[in-house]
Amino acid sequence: MTYLLQPDLFGGVLGVLGLMVGSFLNVVIYRLPKMMEAEWRAQCAETNGGASEEGVAAGETFNLITPRSRCPHCGHPISALENVPVLSYLCLRGRCRACRAPISPRYPLVELAAAFLGMAAAWRFGPGAQAAAAAALLWALLALAMIDFDTQLLPDVITLPLLWCGLLANLFGQFVPLSQAVIGAMAGYLSLWLVYWLFKLMTGREGMGHGDFKLLAALGAWLGWIMLPVVVLMASLVGAIAGIGLILFARHGRHVPIPFGPYLAAAGMVALFYGKEINRLYLG
Repeated sequence: MTYLLQPDLFGGVLGVLGLMVGSFLNVVIYRLPKMMEAEWRAQCAETNGGASEEGVAAGETFNLITPRSRCPHCGHPISALENVPVLSYLCLRGRCRACRAPISPRYPLVELAAAFLGMAAAWRFGPGAQAAAAAALLWALLALAMIDFDTQLLPDVITLPLLWCGLLANLFGQFVPLSQAVIGAMAGYLSLWLVYWLFKLMTGREGMGHGDFKLLAALGAWLGWIMLPVVVLMASLVGAIAGIGLILFARHGRHVPIPFGPYLAAAGMVALFYGKEINRLYLG
């Protein structure tokens, strides 16, 4: 198996694996928020004494595996040949085979992004466990960014395991010493937690969701506390620019919340690749 550790071959393996992971991430991005909503409805119905609500009644099993993927327009089940990453989209010319309804180009774009991130991890860290761990982090951040962009949710089922996986990776010193990872997890959560409460006390409104605390804690567990200022500054700067652009050019209401998770995720990706260089740049 040593031939797999050749840099070019290892990068290609992570790229192909990224295509397959990207296909699964499309399922996660679409279904996980719906699964969370169904769970919340069921909990509300239970709290109300078992009264049924619309969408709570038992129906077909709905999770990340069941039912099979299908066209949202006509219900046509997607076969294995129609589910090959990127290639199926190109062969079908971006349309459902049954009803010819357009398929969102975001599906192949997510698959290509996952492949690119996998190859980038192999290029940056070289063949081995460190690159594989970095690819897993990047794929999780991609899923979180897309889910938060769509729904303004950062699911605990991703953020919390991501935090523990960061501590586990650094238990073996993959990115930073374990002490820096533990402090990073604590500092990441507490820093945004304090910002949240200060903003709420000053304005009476919530400035961000609790998922942002957990995501920054996870990034601190992977990258260490030293990278947190870089992550927060980059995310805040890009988020502020994007927010101003939405208000000025897209008529986005000033009081309509803008998800912060995608900017945190993007900043975490940049810090993973270039955080040390950025730190050296501004610390001299």
